[in-house]
Amino acid sequence: MTTSPRPIGVDFDDDQMWVRLEDGRTLGVPLAWFPRLLHGSPDDRRAVELSPSGLHWDALDEDISIEGLIAGRGDMTRARPRAA
Repeated sequence: MTTSPRPIGVDFDDDQMWVRLEDGRTLGVPLAWFPRLLHGSPDDRRAVELSPSGLHWDALDEDISIEGLIAGRGDMTRARPRAA
């Protein structure tokens, strides 16, 4: 079982979420990957709860795993376009 590094902080700019990890990395993730965050207020975004495995926003009903961010996965609840 692989263990992801713990998040130690989260910041936002107009287009990105920046997740600081305990191993010294900072992940920059487009807010467009997570529509709930993109459309959330700055106050709602700042209300993040950090856990050993990820990030949680109660008011936005959003949970993001560090493992998923490292793997490059965005919002997995979006409808996927059907293949033609």
